[in-house]
This record gives sequence, C-alpha cells and structure tokens, in this order.
Amino acid sequence: MQRILIISGMFLVAAGLGWRWLSRLPFGRLPGDVNIVRPGLSFHFPIVTCIVISVILSILIWLFRR
Repeated sequence: MQRILIISGMFLVAAGLGWRWLSRLPFGRLPGDVNIVRPGLSFHFPIVTCIVISVILSILIWLFRR
C-alpha cells in the first residue's frame, strides 16, 4: 500500500509539473463526451474520457502486479 501511495504521489507531482503540455492532449474533448451549453447553464461530463483513462489505468495496474 505504501509503494502504491508513493508512486501515485510521484505521478501527481509529474502531472502537475507537466500540466502545460498535458492540457494539449485531447482528453476531455473526445467524441462521446457530453457538453451542454445553455444560457445560465454549462454542463460538461467527459464519459468517454473517463472510460479511456479507466482502461489505461486498469492495464497499467495489471502489468505492475505481474
């Protein structure tokens, strides 16, 4: 558990430092993401982005456990 927390923390620090370049990736704007804009209301739900990130993390965790 400690190793997972340390690796997660290092990943979050790296993501924070690289945010300028990571924000240019198309995550959050993939086809299938819900984006509703109306007067007085703006709603964005990145459902496809969540699925893609979940699959990638599942594969990485599976690989690290082997």
